[in-house]
Amino acid sequence: MPSTSPIDNFLGSGDALSRLQAHAGRLIRLQRQLEALLPDYMAPACKVANLKGEDLVIHVESAGLAVKLRQAVPSLLADFARAGVILRDIKVKVAVPDYRPPAAPVEERHVSESTRSGLGALAATLPADSPLAKALKRFVKNAG
Repeated sequence: MPSTSPIDNFLGSGDALSRLQAHAGRLIRLQRQLEALLPDYMAPACKVANLKGEDLVIHVESAGLAVKLRQAVPSLLADFARAGVILRDIKVKVAVPDYRPPAAPVEERHVSESTRSGLGALAATLPADSPLAKALKRFVKNAG
């Protein structure tokens, strides 16, 4: 039965996958070159997003860095040309980072003195090299 969904058609075409793989490889090489050309404070915040024809698209983390990178576009074009990459333009876009809610606060748990002493007594009855005895002793020590 022939595949009818667009994704099945795409994945079934070896030529399309090889083009996609080649494009991804170009983007990775361009990212490495960009990191080498940028100052240390800018490089981690600038990511090659795409190459559309001869236009390179770069995503940055903040508007301030976007302004600085846009000012550097003419020299970056020349630097890329010296490295053998001919680009017509570099487009800089601010990428909004994914929102992640803050982590939930860790709930403090208290262990009563009688429980700690009971676990300590249990650990004392076990062989000294027992992993359970070691874990119980560590728990009693840290729970106090």
